[in-house]
Amino acid sequence: MKRQLILTSILFALLIPLFFSFTEQQQEEKFISYIADLKKQDIKLYWKDDKKQLFKSIESLKTWLESKNEKLLFAMNGGMYKTDNVPLGLFIQEYKTITRLNKKDATGNFYLKPNGVFYITSTNEPLICTTQKFIDNGKIKYATQSGPMLVIDGNIHPEFKQGSSNLNIRNGVGILPGNKVIFAMSKEPVSFYDFAEFFKKAGCINALYLDGAIPQTYLPEKNWLQSGGNFGIIIGATSK
Repeated sequence: MKRQLILTSILFALLIPLFFSFTEQQQEEKFISYIADLKKQDIKLYWKDDKKQLFKSIESLKTWLESKNEKLLFAMNGGMYKTDNVPLGLFIQEYKTITRLNKKDATGNFYLKPNGVFYITSTNEPLICTTQKFIDNGKIKYATQSGPMLVIDGNIHPEFKQGSSNLNIRNGVGILPGNKVIFAMSKEPVSFYDFAEFFKKAGCINALYLDGAIPQTYLPEKNWLQSGGNFGIIIGATSK
């Protein structure tokens, strides 16, 4: 009996790494993700170029950056927008408020409360908070508002249901320990719950949904080269 318990324990110990390896592989197959360290990469929110022309697509942003001898490492659309490509919620760029915080009650994912704000401070600290908790102290370099929140103080949004049939391609952003940021997009239609669970398992205390159905991600290091779109804000990472 003792020998059998020892063998069982050894087998269990051997299987645990295989299980986690399999789980990580599953996640990799379902989601494309990029982790940014703001000490090593510049994360900026782009909307118009220096001639006041809308970027709209990742390709146009990439071309514009290359004209300035900058290399685009990563990009994805950064929040919901109106038909004229104007951000639906708060947008701060280089400390300037382009569109104001949207606290309206209405239908649609953006308005599924609590929604929230992803922002970067003057000290290059990335943060996410609910719209209700957001305060512009004049020291915010970039900000984009969207909704709903995916993870709130370590908990999945209370309105999300496990096993939901509401499936879509989705993208979002979360804050990791060590002031790192994780951006992710599902490679296949997923529920809000499963998408939020991805961020929670990654270690995010807070995470925010950016958009659904239309997201695209440009990530050459993983040979993921979507570069189209007709977006409002685009989030981009370049080398420092």
